[in-house]
Amino acid sequence: MKNKKDFLSITDLSPKAIWEIILMAKNLKSKFNQGDAIQESLKNKSLIMIFEKPSLRTRLSFEMGMVKLGGHAVYLGPSDIGIGIRESVSDIAKVTSSMGEIIVARTFKHQTVEELAKSSKVPVINGLSDLEHPCQALADFMTIWEVKGKLEELKIAFIGDGENNIAHSLCLGTAMLGASFSCASPSQYWMKAEIVSKAKEIALNTGALITETVNAQVAVENADIVYTDTWVSMGDEIEKEERLKTFNPYQVNKQLMKEAKKNAIFMHDLPACRGNEVTTDVIDGLQSVVFQQAENRMWAQMALTLYLLKNVC
Repeated sequence: MKNKKDFLSITDLSPKAIWEIILMAKNLKSKFNQGDAIQESLKNKSLIMIFEKPSLRTRLSFEMGMVKLGGHAVYLGPSDIGIGIRESVSDIAKVTSSMGEIIVARTFKHQTVEELAKSSKVPVINGLSDLEHPCQALADFMTIWEVKGKLEELKIAFIGDGENNIAHSLCLGTAMLGASFSCASPSQYWMKAEIVSKAKEIALNTGALITETVNAQVAVENADIVYTDTWVSMGDEIEKEERLKTFNPYQVNKQLMKEAKKNAIFMHDLPACRGNEVTTDVIDGLQSVVFQQAENRMWAQMALTLYLLKNVC
């Protein structure tokens, strides 16, 4: 495909494109919920899913999204291809892109998804890497817009591990969309400097405010959205005991939520460790929109897939 467009970072889209995808996703969701037939726009199209990590939402949302649009999805897990071990990343990209129309990769290293994109003839989507989780960010922005009716001038507070793919994509995306992002983490777990620098550069043109602090209460003050993620991500298990102790002051509980606006919502990309990064009464409470987030992964990724395939020739 000529002029193929990859989606490896949230910044691979313009703010206009992000809104186009969000509105398309909402339209697809509304049609389905009203019982209207969704046009089989991806009939005879195939999505190839290359996964180094296990998944519930990423795999399910992409597979079901392709089915709803009349397409087909093929799952290739770690034992199927042994990416970078049994076969080189470049060779895998060349083979898979000769048979399918689009690829989604869920990898440990961001470099792996970059290598796939470099050698692929078709669009490659970052389904998650150690640097960014842009598909989750799209679903998050869609969810915030559904609940709040806007994104501009809202404040998102991320609490916990700042050196986290979710925090990175949200930080960059909020800067692009004119919202503000405040991240509270222990100093040794702050966001990567290059991400913060890029977000602040973008924010110069949008009026967004990007801040980091070690104080969870400061970050959450007057926040519209309070967001957290697991303290022990896949690959961090060896540090589990140390991380649980370090992040203990960053638990999102009812007391912390009181620092946010009264109508603030709670978000988590899941899976969650109730009793660690968030208490059960918060994640299962009235302010929580975590399952709306989870469902929106499918609608946002359906729209993203349509957008990327529309923009190639």
